[in-house]
Amino acid sequence: MLTVISPAKSLNFDPVDVPATDPRFPDDVASLVRTARRQGIKDLEKLMSISEKLARLNRDRFRDWDQAPTKPAVFAFDGDTYTGLDAATLSADALRHAQTHLRILSGLYGVLRPLDALKPYRLEMGSKLPTRRGKDLYAFWGDRIARALNEDAAETGADWLLNCASQEYFGAVDRKALAPRVITPTFLEDKPGGPKIVSFFAKQARGAMARFVTENRIQDPTDLRGFSTGGYVWQDSPDDAPVFLRPETARTAA
Repeated sequence: MLTVISPAKSLNFDPVDVPATDPRFPDDVASLVRTARRQGIKDLEKLMSISEKLARLNRDRFRDWDQAPTKPAVFAFDGDTYTGLDAATLSADALRHAQTHLRILSGLYGVLRPLDALKPYRLEMGSKLPTRRGKDLYAFWGDRIARALNEDAAETGADWLLNCASQEYFGAVDRKALAPRVITPTFLEDKPGGPKIVSFFAKQARGAMARFVTENRIQDPTDLRGFSTGGYVWQDSPDDAPVFLRPETARTAA
């Protein structure tokens, strides 16, 4: 089983003593960086819906790209999904498995392996950055991400792809070009008015499920039913769209 997750907006660049690998699409990354360098501060404010201070930071990042520090991707991102994944506590054996079976979707890098060397950036997949390939990053990546995932699935013998990414990021995967069958889990919180998706908890749960699959080497979709991190309980649901519900008492305890 191959698993994909989304990056977070924030990055953590404290040193991590883990050997890094090279990202898959260096020429595409360089092309996007050149395009981003042509954007002024006001352009970046509008493109990314950020403050002038953050726009200036990201202008400087793209300007100084060649001298920027790097860090293995899975340790560079902060955010709710990565809290659930908690990569810093994965064993060396689990991390090796993740390197071949876990993928991070990225607006700038396309697809990252956990240990691929990442430079600090902000460029979300939904950004409407025009390039020669089209009006936004979905057009820029086209079917490249799907084809890369196909290659990884073939190399590992994976028939299934577990989608733990957000809709914004998984939308960059051309489903028509994707070979593995897709599993998209849903995580619900039991509320007085009925079960409900709570974004903060759902993101954490997606990261925790990615960890569960990595640590347990899950290959059979039915084995996902055993996921119970944080108190979630599998509900009677299809293998390609499993639903997990967390009782309020379990959420409080977690």
